[in-house]
Amino acid sequence: MLITLLAGAAASATGASVKETQPDTIVVTGSRLPAGAAEVKGRPGGTDLVAADQFKNKAAVSLRDALAFSPGVYAQPRFGQEVRLSIRGSGISRGYHMRGLTLLQDGIPINLADDNGDFQELDPTILDRLEVYRGANAFRFGGTTLGGAINGVTPTGRTSPGVRVRADGGSFDTVRGLASVGLAADELDGWLAVNGDRSDGDRDHAYRSGLRMNGNVGWQPSRNVQTRFYLTGNRLRQELPGALTYSTVTTRPKSGSYVGDQARDIDSLRIQNRTNLQLGGVDLEGGAFANWKSLHHPIFEVVDQDSVDRGFFGRIGWTVGNLQLLSGITARFGTVDAKRSVNLNGRRGAQTFEADQTARTIDVYGEARLGVAAGITAIAGGVYTSGKRRQEQTFPVAITGSASFDQFSPRLGLLWDASDRMQFYANVSRSHELPGFIELAQVAAFVPVKAQHAWTGEIGARGSIGKVQLDVSFYRAKVRNELLQFTVSSDIPASTFNADRTLHQGIEAGLQAPLAPWARLRATYQFNDFRFERDRLYGDNRLPVIPKHLLRTEVRFGAEAWSIAPSVEWVPQGAWADYRNTFRTSGYAMLGLIGSMAVDRRTELFADLRNLTNKKAAGDVSAVIAWSPTSAIFYPAERRAFSVGVRSRFGGGTP
Repeated sequence: MLITLLAGAAASATGASVKETQPDTIVVTGSRLPAGAAEVKGRPGGTDLVAADQFKNKAAVSLRDALAFSPGVYAQPRFGQEVRLSIRGSGISRGYHMRGLTLLQDGIPINLADDNGDFQELDPTILDRLEVYRGANAFRFGGTTLGGAINGVTPTGRTSPGVRVRADGGSFDTVRGLASVGLAADELDGWLAVNGDRSDGDRDHAYRSGLRMNGNVGWQPSRNVQTRFYLTGNRLRQELPGALTYSTVTTRPKSGSYVGDQARDIDSLRIQNRTNLQLGGVDLEGGAFANWKSLHHPIFEVVDQDSVDRGFFGRIGWTVGNLQLLSGITARFGTVDAKRSVNLNGRRGAQTFEADQTARTIDVYGEARLGVAAGITAIAGGVYTSGKRRQEQTFPVAITGSASFDQFSPRLGLLWDASDRMQFYANVSRSHELPGFIELAQVAAFVPVKAQHAWTGEIGARGSIGKVQLDVSFYRAKVRNELLQFTVSSDIPASTFNADRTLHQGIEAGLQAPLAPWARLRATYQFNDFRFERDRLYGDNRLPVIPKHLLRTEVRFGAEAWSIAPSVEWVPQGAWADYRNTFRTSGYAMLGLIGSMAVDRRTELFADLRNLTNKKAAGDVSAVIAWSPTSAIFYPAERRAFSVGVRSRFGGGTP
């Protein structure tokens, strides 16, 4: 994982000295680095490492539950496993699926070749950790977007040996189960997990079920050679309850729509390989991947898409004195067989559309890191993206549309290890985001939408002051041609346009502090100032969807054998619903409580209670040009719910 390039910087940040580096292991003197810490701490900007221990007591239905306390990550549930996932306002107006972030599993993109994606395929309950790289700090993965990248890392037979089981359930007839096994012997290791869930959901017409399988096999014939093969399969079924008017959200949030029996059903299979070689002072990493995905999606029409994505990546890093160099390439190629039919209450009627879609996205990047003074590292780099999107429509008429994109984004950064416990950083970077088929191949025709790009400045710090751990970033992004969308009607996907100039600026802050030997506080705060700049239609109006302030805080009481943690999510002022800024939702505060108790050294019980006061509020919005009382664009905040569960581990340590 090219850890050797960054272990020195991370060791300095933790007061440790590197003695020996292996592909999956860093051996240090002093405090031991957690897995992934070297890569995260080596970035001159906002990053975060979220270990599974931070969300193991939650009913982690979606990435929102895992990332709720990751600074700068805006993750709000819509329904079930559907969430709005955004960093620095990325994909701010997308009311479905995901855009503006690169989502990866074990360093391999889950996004399709046109960069659109479905985060439901990444289940946090099986992950060892999540690595969050905000903005240009996703450079290592060829990340180019305003938001950055989130990398979910699965366990291996060496990091998670033995058998692990978990079962939980609760409100809305929710039941979930997980079983995993990890084995390691000499040069080989393997890990396999199978998990399933079903729930009626907290709204009408919100039933969901899922069956997932994740596994990997690794071979390490020597300290300098390692290869690992991964296999992931998903079968996901989700009814869509739809959006509601504001009056319905705040009075009858259980409501859902049965019209058209709307749903999103996904079957997917992903195979990938990653190989690491260390040859003298050179680190090599490479691999390939292939994704097969079938989407059955009754909405305003029945959408059927069968896609095949494949690609490869390669990275090389080497050191010359105080200079560390990294270069790499990630190439993705995809085809989609896209069809639409009349929606007859969830069944296919007469065909209305058919097309073959092909996408190519190739990112080539390079970076240089130079130690310019004691504790100070300068970083310079750039990423070039070549993209192609082509749609050959064959029904109802034969017509071809295509678009090509070429973008280059440089970056400069400084990383200062002010002490063995505190880092300061600053960077200036350009980002770019290519439109995908959802933006280009809109309902009626292939639309020539431009690529989005931005210049972002960022300063911040992370580390410890005494026993207090903090992580804070200030950023300001000047965005051009931002890809914005607006809802046409409640059941038709949004249309897309390029805004001329927009501004995204804010604060991302996280804090952890001991209050007593038996009490610990953690909190995150976001200040989100997203607005138009001198727009001919909207002036300096604020962008809708994401509220200006968001605070989450939790206090954990207890010790190793038991704990209880009350929490609060506070939005003092709700988000705007429309680009004209005629209506803004009300703020809200939601209370939660999680707890755990060790039965013995192998087994734990846990409980998760949400929205204890059953607050009725709008948790998410799909943007419109101008709001009216009949605008069905709101999703209710989570209703009051509880879950209880048990997890055990055998033959490999504690649960």
